This record gives sequence, structure tokens and C-alpha cells, in this order.
Amino acid sequence: MRISGGKAKGIPLSITKTNKLRPASEANRERLFSSLGEWLLGKSVLDLFAGSGAYGLEALSRGALNVHFVERNRKICTDLECNLENVCKSAGLEKRVGKLEKREVLEFLKTKINPFDLVFLDPPYSEFTKIGNQVFDFLYRNQFVHPNSLLVHEAPNGEISSFENWRQIKTLGKGKKGAPVFRLFKPAF
Repeated sequence: MRISGGKAKGIPLSITKTNKLRPASEANRERLFSSLGEWLLGKSVLDLFAGSGAYGLEALSRGALNVHFVERNRKICTDLECNLENVCKSAGLEKRVGKLEKREVLEFLKTKINPFDLVFLDPPYSEFTKIGNQVFDFLYRNQFVHPNSLLVHEAPNGEISSFENWRQIKTLGKGKKGAPVFRLFKPAF
């Protein structure tokens, strides 16, 4: 798996082999980032359930200002730190443009932090049915977003897509068997 575009295009990503990780494919990331285009330039990004960091690292490669990664699995975080270092080196960025929080997403979302322009939400599908409403609620209520923020939620086709205080503005992908869709949301301030 590699970064699909931007200054670090082609840089390989280290990925721990575990059933707890479902990395975003290059083709899916390319489709998503092509849709975001130049809107991404200079944006502050939050990558929740970051895993390998593929979404956030792709964003850095393509011109995001900074990325805050949240991942709870320590072994996966080791790979993410290595991936961040390699992408920053390749893209000519200082490592401080990426910050890694090694903790549970719900615990992180109880803290106070400046709002983000873009949020990537790629949770373990089996967990999301239990915590999805809380995640969307905490993002909104604890002001992790502002009126112009965009949230990109990767989900299996057919999963619930309605959350209080959020409006879905677009869906990317056809939801073929085994292929995820991207649902784009805006907060309803």
C-alpha cells in the first residue's frame, strides 16, 4: 500500500498484519481525494480510528496544513509513527505537522481542542454500530468542528447514515459487495 498522490506519492506505508486493521485501499483513497481536490489545501485534519494513518497521511501529502491522528492500538501506532516520518521526509514537511494520540476515540473526544476543517472517520465497522451516535454527538457538542467543516465517514453500504445535528451532503462510491462508500457530512450549526 502506498500514498496515491501529492508530494509523497508512491511512498509505501507499513501496515501491521492484524484482523483489527482494515486499511483504506489506494483506489478508494484516490477516488476520495480526487473529489476533495484543492479544497484540502491548508486544512486542519482529524483522523479518527487512524490505523495505518492512510487518510491523514494522504491529506498531508496533498497539501493539508496538519493532521491529528487518534489510534488506540500501540503496535499499530508504531507503524503509524514510522509512516508519518517517511511521508513528512518525502514531502519536505516537518514532523510536527502530524500529532498522534494513542488513546480511545471516545476518550479523546471528551477533551477540548481547536476545531478541525476536515474529519476522517474510518472506524471498525463492528464497533461503529455501538458507538457511532456518540462519536457524531461528541464531535458536534465538544466543538471539534465548525460550520464549514467536512466529515468523511467510510462505511459499508447499507449502514445507518443519519445522525442528529449532522446533514449528509454527498455519497461517494457505489457500495458494491465488499466495497465501502464515503458519506460526506456537514455539521448543522
